[in-house]
Amino acid sequence: MHEVGVVKKKEGLQIYAPEREDSLLRKLLEKNKGRLPEKSIRAIYREIMSAALALEDDLKIAYLGPEGTWTHQAAIKKFGHSVAYAPQANFSDVFDQVARRRADYGVVPIENSTEGAVSHTLDLFVDSPLHICAQILLRIENNLMSAIPREKIKTLYSHPQVFGQCRNWILKNFPEADLVEVSSTTKAAKLANEYAGQGAAALGGALAAELNGLEILDAGIQDRATNTTRFLVIGEKTCPPTGSDRTSILFSVQDKPGALVSALQSFEQCKINMSKIESRPSKQKDWEYVFYVDLGGHCEDDSVAQALEELRRHCSLVKLLGSYPDAVEWDSIPSCYQNGSSCKVIHRWFP
Repeated sequence: MHEVGVVKKKEGLQIYAPEREDSLLRKLLEKNKGRLPEKSIRAIYREIMSAALALEDDLKIAYLGPEGTWTHQAAIKKFGHSVAYAPQANFSDVFDQVARRRADYGVVPIENSTEGAVSHTLDLFVDSPLHICAQILLRIENNLMSAIPREKIKTLYSHPQVFGQCRNWILKNFPEADLVEVSSTTKAAKLANEYAGQGAAALGGALAAELNGLEILDAGIQDRATNTTRFLVIGEKTCPPTGSDRTSILFSVQDKPGALVSALQSFEQCKINMSKIESRPSKQKDWEYVFYVDLGGHCEDDSVAQALEELRRHCSLVKLLGSYPDAVEWDSIPSCYQNGSSCKVIHRWFP
């Protein structure tokens, strides 16, 4: 496998190829005539691929840390336990590590089904040379975790997105508690342990509780049972078509009446499904915006290519962020990380 990695590098090919992974997995599922469920095939295949990638090259994945965050779990879900992981303090550092080739790929959250877009991630794509090469959908199950009894809890620590995802539960169960926002659920768990004597507890994932010696007092406290976060894998190149793809772009329209309507009509004319649109301040001029759009199809598809060409006629900026597989998959949430410990994997299905 190491020789395979050498050949890939020599020919300028990416070590990790989402399109080949998607194709091989589809073939495996089609050939499965036994009783082994799809979730198990995916879990087994993920670890085989992880071991193969580690043999081909010393693959390193940057992610929003520290260890135990939901982003860490999403990265493990995509790349398995055999590759190296590099936790970063913030989104900018994840992008920077990949851009400087100190990491091969990065994993960042882009949106949550309850709380919406992660704006900082969107903003970083404006100036970044990196592309989106894959996506990860992870079911998020938040928990109340603490080293003290429930009745002694006075303060809750967590990430702002988690507070938003559990808003109704908090109002019902801890209406008088102080809510303290921190950079990650793992840091929240660490603080809950450190300040347990002062009534501290945390909201977050089971792995964060496990890593910090906390007990889960109440599981699945998110307001929506289908609470899911979408993560992106970023790298130097996008990937070839798979037949079931999504394309992400950003654009800025010219400052004149009807410019945005004219731009969006480019997709309608070419029969392209626009599944997502977000606007963000351009940060270059007051009241000027950049629009982020997800499209059905691959940038090499004739219809998508035609729509993008038409779009450029109406815009001052059009940037292709990447095309990547848009497949439905089993949600495999690892409850351990790459430290040599035993690993328990929980499987759930989501549409």
